[in-house]
Amino acid sequence: MYELIIIGAGPAGITASIYAARKRMRVLVIAKDIGGQAALSSDVENYTGYQYITGAELTRKFEEHAREFGVEFVQEEVVGIERADGWFRVKTREGTYESRTVIIATGARPRKLNVPGEEEFKNRGVTYCATCDAPLFAGRDVAVVGGGNSGLDATLQLMRIANRIYLIEAGPRLRGDEIMREKVERSDKVTVLTNARVVEIVGDRFVTGIVVERDGKRERLQVQGVFIEIGYIPNSDFVAGLVRLNERGEIIVDDRCRTSVDGIFASGDVTSVPYKQIIVSAGEGAKAALSAHEYLQRMRQT
Repeated sequence: MYELIIIGAGPAGITASIYAARKRMRVLVIAKDIGGQAALSSDVENYTGYQYITGAELTRKFEEHAREFGVEFVQEEVVGIERADGWFRVKTREGTYESRTVIIATGARPRKLNVPGEEEFKNRGVTYCATCDAPLFAGRDVAVVGGGNSGLDATLQLMRIANRIYLIEAGPRLRGDEIMREKVERSDKVTVLTNARVVEIVGDRFVTGIVVERDGKRERLQVQGVFIEIGYIPNSDFVAGLVRLNERGEIIVDDRCRTSVDGIFASGDVTSVPYKQIIVSAGEGAKAALSAHEYLQRMRQT
């Protein structure tokens, strides 16, 4: 039996594993992949110690650091957690693992627009990952939906590749970091449309355009790609009946990353902690591991 199982291997999960390993805990990390959303970031300019690093490079360094401490990784998808008498069963599609404590660090997944044409043209012009797919749209006209940090990051990547970019934001102004906004607004390649929403994605075999509603009027924009960047949904479905969630589906945690179930902790973008940033997730992962260690120490004394 493990002392700690960490579900997820993004910045929160990997940082938690390093702190747990340094406490000489017997720890297992279970995740479908390593890096999470951080691995898909292009330019990371706000992670302390690196003036500039790509998400993929930062993820690689995280993993190398964890493996140096002998952290054990299993590449599987967790489908549920069961409470036993003072310990937990973590179930995956392949098997079951047992542990005294659990940290949930499963992050979040892209939110969909839910408009006509979105599912039909998924991977045929509709994408949720600029880092993965931007190179496929070299010299083409594209739309980025969402004016927060995710949308700004996608736009910055596409500015080097695409011919023209329509950046569409439902609110009255762009959101996100000021430096990113300034870079986007200075570009001749980018047309910013605020108070606008995409109501349909059209095409034949591939995307040929979008229908945008603005000020009560609809217009069609000719684009070959649509990058949907309107936020994320917490990956908390598999524990919905176990720990308390808020109205957004985030796992509610206290200042020590404790959930509503003793022995289960959570950290990173899956939680109710504000500011979904790589460095915040890493810090929360450290806190969760230290809290799990403290919990085990206290249990041994009773």
